[in-house]
Amino acid sequence: MTRTLGMAAVVLTVLAMPATGGAQTAAPAVQAGGGAVSFGADGGEYTSTGIALRGRAEVVQGQNRLRADSINGTIVSGDLTRVEASGNVYFVTPDQTIRGDRAVYTFATDEVVVTGDVILTQGQNVLTGGRLVYNTRTESARMEGGAGSSGGRIRGVFYPERSGN
Repeated sequence: MTRTLGMAAVVLTVLAMPATGGAQTAAPAVQAGGGAVSFGADGGEYTSTGIALRGRAEVVQGQNRLRADSINGTIVSGDLTRVEASGNVYFVTPDQTIRGDRAVYTFATDEVVVTGDVILTQGQNVLTGGRLVYNTRTESARMEGGAGSSGGRIRGVFYPERSGN
């Protein structure tokens, strides 16, 4: 099932990160007009090939936030190319929340893939499944079924907007 959602794009680009001890640090975003990216965690590491945030890890750009128990990023030729979040993952925008067990954001494809008991909420609307693929450029989402209580099916409740009332 494909449904276009009004989710604003998020770019989780961090160019350099000193070891953090719970401090929140800002780094410039690569995408023009994307704004600064800030991040925080109970601890972290930076190497030439990646970053690792552990314990209440959070990456924020504008009003969009990715929060998880841990967030790891892959750096290739000085650029952050991929971010992986695991454990109690939440991707939050002003309009909606995506919750799952794991999320992978790949910059080259503009895709965020959230897996593991995924719950997407937008206002009163709720969509659940096992895997959600969201494209930050086109703002389209595709939910797939998965194992669990839903028997591999996606489920949703949508409330139509009423105009003129």
